[in-house]
Amino acid sequence: MTDRRLPFRLLLLTGILLATAAGVAAQEKQPAPQAAAPSPAQEEKPTPYDRRLIRLAEILGSVHYLRNLCLDQPEDGWRRSTQELIDKEAAGEPKRRERITAAFNRGYRTFASVYTRCTEPATLAEERYRAEGATLVSEIVARFGN
Repeated sequence: MTDRRLPFRLLLLTGILLATAAGVAAQEKQPAPQAAAPSPAQEEKPTPYDRRLIRLAEILGSVHYLRNLCLDQPEDGWRRSTQELIDKEAAGEPKRRERITAAFNRGYRTFASVYTRCTEPATLAEERYRAEGATLVSEIVARFGN
């Protein structure tokens, strides 16, 4: 495991906390974090957890859409968490970055095409996806974390 992957574990642990925070209705608005200057293009090396990471990005996109659909006040935490994950995990790897971004957008659009208002099934889907995301994060950390 390279040193650049170390922040990944911390980010995943943060993801677990976010996934279990069911009662959060809205977050304080904060200025968008400034992206670090990209390092020279690094050779793209797939990680053994890339497939799981792609699934996690899809889940985060779905949860982002569903939570905002059902909340009185929109929140941006799930998208920001995904952006942080992409910045840490795929820095200098444009194709990998594109795959993770596409997965988030696919998860978002999938539910946007089905739910146009908050319903009981939408709420249940959001809860189940959050639980799946928390499980997935735990598995990634347990198996691939430092």
